[in-house]
Amino acid sequence: MAPLMAASVAWYVTGRFYVSSDGKTEQDLGYFLHLEGLQGPLFTDMKNMSEATARLTFRSEPFTAAKVTNGSLSLSMDVVGDFSLYLKDAKHVGASFEHPDSFSDGKRIATFRRASVVAGGAFAGMPATHRALSLNVFTARLVWSTEFDFEGQRYDLRQLLPHGITQWGEAGPTVVTPPPKDFSSVLPFFGSAVAVGAPHER
Repeated sequence: MAPLMAASVAWYVTGRFYVSSDGKTEQDLGYFLHLEGLQGPLFTDMKNMSEATARLTFRSEPFTAAKVTNGSLSLSMDVVGDFSLYLKDAKHVGASFEHPDSFSDGKRIATFRRASVVAGGAFAGMPATHRALSLNVFTARLVWSTEFDFEGQRYDLRQLLPHGITQWGEAGPTVVTPPPKDFSSVLPFFGSAVAVGAPHER
């Protein structure tokens, strides 16, 4: 299994940002729309693609973001942190955004660590949310992985993405209401990632 070509599309994901009830921490979780290199459908029902039918999910560890304001632009600086990928099996199907733990109850197949601070920005917009469009970008290194079976083939993300990914994320202005228990705010997002190439030797 050859690694993905540097700067080529690695994956597309969609998910939600969750802010804790006390406003001190955030986390993100969701599911994969596409993972380059895997052969087979990423949903148990391709006519009804959603978190409920997703076979591959992800969830981050809670993190704390520092806030910076520049006029109508609100910036957030997130510290280095981990997020993991999970393969859903027959025992763990049916993730739900109402139950965040359902995104991390499958088989953990990989953990990535953001290699640097994540920078995100949102311009002031609609009065209800005070934002129009949110953007962020980060690079993450693969720090752990294990082999897994998918559609009769054996995979390991260390072979597909040995040097990690760089992901760009976009979130719209409308929060999800009401938020689940223990959370004060939930915001949907879309992420697209490319493969990181091998570091240059000096």
